[in-house]
Amino acid sequence: MTDQRLVHPADLRIAVGLLTRLPLPAGTNQPARGAQAAWAWPLAGLVLGGFGALVLWLGGWLGLPPGLSAALALAIMILASGALHEDGLADTADGFWGGWTVERRLEIMRDSRIGTYGVLALGLGLLSRWSLIGVAAVAGPVALIAAAAISRAPMVALMAMLHPARNDGLSRSVGRPSARTAALAAALAGVIAIALAGWAGAMAFVMAYAVTAGLGLLARAKIGGQTGDVLGASQQLAEIAALTVIVTALI
Repeated sequence: MTDQRLVHPADLRIAVGLLTRLPLPAGTNQPARGAQAAWAWPLAGLVLGGFGALVLWLGGWLGLPPGLSAALALAIMILASGALHEDGLADTADGFWGGWTVERRLEIMRDSRIGTYGVLALGLGLLSRWSLIGVAAVAGPVALIAAAAISRAPMVALMAMLHPARNDGLSRSVGRPSARTAALAAALAGVIAIALAGWAGAMAFVMAYAVTAGLGLLARAKIGGQTGDVLGASQQLAEIAALTVIVTALI
């Protein structure tokens, strides 16, 4: 039976285990929390952003060009997350614009092959993040930590608002978080955003949710709900939005 408590000590382990590929020590008596542990997703983002910020700092200390430091930071974050969200962005773009019916769009999104729309979305997403992280390398690596944490919270809201579009898959297996879980994730991300980036963090938080709301409306129109790929796409778009706001405020 799924543990329905709002917060459990194992939630951070569950969040990091789901959203990253970091090796974790084996837990004992870990409860079946599912989506109820999603409130901790911003903390998993904090960990990933911390890796990227550390690489940016080391790059500056070594005197590397900001562009190279940004590329290395982006690479370490992708490796640490297993390219989970990048894959979702590509699959979502392929499905939404490559199919004419709900069934065909879902079929395309499940296909492991990447199409033209997916390549374009992935390329533009990486280029956007690289250019913004390059600015963060000069203006302040803390922007990367804040954006990584902020961007994991809207996924929880999207799961709570929209039904899964298919009867299987990652999103269906994780379950739907409660409104309380989504609110706690938002509150946690908001505190992190303001603590790390002040008013710019607060504006980045608002922008990340606004972008996710737009994607949610599109997902409902295209496939009638959300999937794990849509959640991954929302993280990518939210991170770009948050980074844009924060680094613009810093320069």
